[in-house]
Amino acid sequence: MKLWLIRHAQPLVEAGVCYGRLDLAADTQATRLCAQALARLLPQGLAVVTSPLQRCEQLAQVLLGLRPDLALKTDGRLREMDFGAWEGQRWDAIGPAALDAWVADFGAHHPGGGESVQGFMQRVATAWDQTWGESSGAADTAWITHAGVIRAATLLHQGRRQVSRADHWPAAAPGFGEWTMLG
Repeated sequence: MKLWLIRHAQPLVEAGVCYGRLDLAADTQATRLCAQALARLLPQGLAVVTSPLQRCEQLAQVLLGLRPDLALKTDGRLREMDFGAWEGQRWDAIGPAALDAWVADFGAHHPGGGESVQGFMQRVATAWDQTWGESSGAADTAWITHAGVIRAATLLHQGRRQVSRADHWPAAAPGFGEWTMLG
């Protein structure tokens, strides 16, 4: 089995703003270009699971319009991490003390009163386990999701279910409207 991890197109938000569960639309043109590229590559009848946030739903709907053979489903476990009161704030306005507190207790801290990295990992792991369990290694699946979910899935693919240190969190993720494959 292969798991396609597809990141939504560029969201309509100013650079430097913290957004995780903030429900933002994505750039329409970039979404269309991503969907067109994916429509040429994805296998016939692929199961596509999307985050319910509109930047992912937009891509899923455009893709489905181009490829009606794809089986689309929405899964809330594929939402980006919840940054609580930090959502919608500029990262530089959040301040170094708050960011340092998060880094000091990276796995358990709830940034902005939102979701801890460990809770986020557990949420993504339940979707991961279901995806790999349902497929029995046979059918490919695609997730249309966010950079954080893709990073978590990368760790899960490596057999890591817990992250307690910030320097263990993957820095790399596909760019907006890009994808990677695991499996």
